[in-house]
Amino acid sequence: MSSNLPCRRDTTSALTRRELLGRSGMGFGLLGLAGVLADDRAMGGIPAVRTGSSSSGSLGPMAPKSPHFPGRARQVVHLFMNGGPSQVDTFDPKPMLAKYHGKNLPNPNLRTERKTGAALGSPFAFRQYGQSGIAVSELFARTAAAHIDDLCVIRSMVADVPNHEPSLMLMNCGDGRLQRPSMGAWITYGLGSENQNLPGFLAMCPGGYPIVATQNWRAAFLPGAYQGTYINTQHTEVDKLIENIRHDAATPAEQRRQLDLVRRLNQRHAAVRPHDPALEARIESFELAYRMQGEAAEAFDINREPESIRALYGPGTQARQLLITRRLLERGVRFIQVWSGASQPWDDHEHIATHHRQLAAEWDQAIAAFLTDLKQRGLFDQVLVIWGGEFGRTPVAELPALSGRDHNHYGFSMWLAGGGARGGYVHGATDELGFAAVADKVHVHDLHATILFLLGFDHEKLTYRYAGRDFRLTDVHGRVVKELIG
Repeated sequence: MSSNLPCRRDTTSALTRRELLGRSGMGFGLLGLAGVLADDRAMGGIPAVRTGSSSSGSLGPMAPKSPHFPGRARQVVHLFMNGGPSQVDTFDPKPMLAKYHGKNLPNPNLRTERKTGAALGSPFAFRQYGQSGIAVSELFARTAAAHIDDLCVIRSMVADVPNHEPSLMLMNCGDGRLQRPSMGAWITYGLGSENQNLPGFLAMCPGGYPIVATQNWRAAFLPGAYQGTYINTQHTEVDKLIENIRHDAATPAEQRRQLDLVRRLNQRHAAVRPHDPALEARIESFELAYRMQGEAAEAFDINREPESIRALYGPGTQARQLLITRRLLERGVRFIQVWSGASQPWDDHEHIATHHRQLAAEWDQAIAAFLTDLKQRGLFDQVLVIWGGEFGRTPVAELPALSGRDHNHYGFSMWLAGGGARGGYVHGATDELGFAAVADKVHVHDLHATILFLLGFDHEKLTYRYAGRDFRLTDVHGRVVKELIG
């Protein structure tokens, strides 16, 4: 890595820390730096009320920490169906849509983002599963057959607007417009991580960045160490899956000597200059990257799993992502976000019958296997699994093709499992056509407050002081939905 930085010298050190990092080649360290550099402007706040105390003697930012009270969950997996899966085709059956299929609906005031036409009945069959008798579409038959009595299905989710960018930001960061830390950043800020040799927060998205890219897992004004590390799970070979996992020019011992030199110069710098959180985040990323070289290759290599386990998850990218996720959970990673993919979102404005079926086929077996695997390994009760997108879709067809659905933030479905969530339960309801939530609405802020509660946090007290005020994931909103807790 080269730099055109001027060689600024003074009587305290031969090189400033910025110059040293700009001129040093650390190979794998670039992985950790990439996300931090993307959100460069956002660091430098002062921590306010957060948690109890560190449960480790380490002073590192990712050292395990205690929450406000004992939480039911210790780790989080967010299965992010970006693009917006249709609630009326997955977890919210609406027989009335079949009655009006191809006809204008009796309610002419359905407000949608684009011009829409007649009602579009679901092309997928629903049936009831388990002792709870919850109805689920054939798209997720395997998940429902094996685990419906463990799912907490929310049919009354609401967001703010029907546009991808602000809705992604709201779901991931708690605000659709302003620069705010992501949920994973808040959770790792509050709890740290149980493995100091792997990132505490990972975002896996095959095929490149999704809409608004690294903003989905940014640290914003939290210290940069809490930003998510992006992994492109389109690749299957570990060397491609994790860029720069091996250094071509320096041995681990040589890299260690480089880092020790950085630390010594850093200490000299800190003694005579104000604290620089941006640079501290970069130095932390170099240290993490060095430690990852010994553990990451093993953790991401699913070929180390028995053939029976790989067969349980099935083929394909989503199965591979979820098997990697289980391996990372076993190694103590705190927050893992698993995306549908940059090139395969659920944004079906047309051909929903074929494309939703294709996407669900890639996920259904893998999700069922993942939940089964967590149970068999004793992880289910400590891992909170979240499924859903940034919004849902309309019950009416979008013009002119009449084969897809428009964006809909007035009512959509998500589900929780494990980690203290109430299994075999349906919360809330949309109207008879599935357009808007009409009972027990759950706003995204409420979902965030509930997730934090399951982890042991009072969402009003998990705060960080920045620019003269205390910020939190739920801002000035949010309530814990006690009915979702088992």
